[in-house]
Amino acid sequence: MSILSGISFFKSPSKAILLDMLVQQSSQLKEEILRLKKEKDVVILAHNYQIPEVQDVADFTGDSLGLSRQAATVPQKTILFCGVNFMAETAAIISPEKKVLLPDTEAGCSLSDSITVDELRNWKKQHPGAIAVGYVNTTAEIKAELDYCCTSSNAVNVVKAIPEDKEILFLPDMFLGSFVAKMTGRKNIHIWAGECHVHAGITPEDVNKKLESLNDSELVIHPECGCTTPFMYDVADGSFDNSKVSILSTEGMLKHVTESKSKNFVVATETGILHRMKQDNPEKTFVPASEKAECQYMKMIDLQKVHDALVHETNVVTVPKEIADKARLAIDRMLAIS
Repeated sequence: MSILSGISFFKSPSKAILLDMLVQQSSQLKEEILRLKKEKDVVILAHNYQIPEVQDVADFTGDSLGLSRQAATVPQKTILFCGVNFMAETAAIISPEKKVLLPDTEAGCSLSDSITVDELRNWKKQHPGAIAVGYVNTTAEIKAELDYCCTSSNAVNVVKAIPEDKEILFLPDMFLGSFVAKMTGRKNIHIWAGECHVHAGITPEDVNKKLESLNDSELVIHPECGCTTPFMYDVADGSFDNSKVSILSTEGMLKHVTESKSKNFVVATETGILHRMKQDNPEKTFVPASEKAECQYMKMIDLQKVHDALVHETNVVTVPKEIADKARLAIDRMLAIS
């Protein structure tokens, strides 16, 4: 019988006592993680959508590609990536000489899963000569089939760099693809009908309700959002004051809310990003466009799994050299444009 169950057997502890016990346990776990990462010389990366406790023990927080690039520059030879599968794969591609650990190998991505390598190959056959541009939120196998990778922050620039007479296959996110098509004016861009279930679930109705409830608020939207399309056209056509509505990547959002003179923000992306926004800007108010915008895969990683990954150094993520080399070419082409 555990200590906790023993207490419950004789007298049910109050909620306050239970909460205090959990806080103490979490604090001890954090201390042990910090000790282990120093002892084992491991760098911990945490995506902006991870739970606050995981972000707090990380050496770096950020978006998936930014973290992978950061990992390549640090001296540590072991990377503990608190994110989802494709992110750990990207880190392994960029830093093939380092060991990459993932706390939970079941942490997938609905957007990444929305296209398979066979589907992409068949799509390319239907459009011979087309340039394949894929979001970084894809598997290593998909990246190996691409001409260019892109992120939400540089997708427009990547597409602009491609000759206008070239057909483009953009994948897998249809909302980001629509955003890119609008901003570049490209008519010969074909867009895969994939989506992130979290971002797609944020509706214009969600956004408008929050804007109405928070006076003098500024709206920041991730281009993967289902609410992006109607707002995107309004922003592009000048219907909104540009200082009040911004369509940005996660890192773009973080930079923008810090530099903005606004005090109130409605944030249309996964709710995990609000932790860092509040930490960086304690004098400002941030509310999610939708409280339901939580990624079940990102939330699979907790402090216990981070601790266990440090102790056992299992769940090593590797990418076969042939696939990694091809995928790295698409990533390098993107970086050259960025």
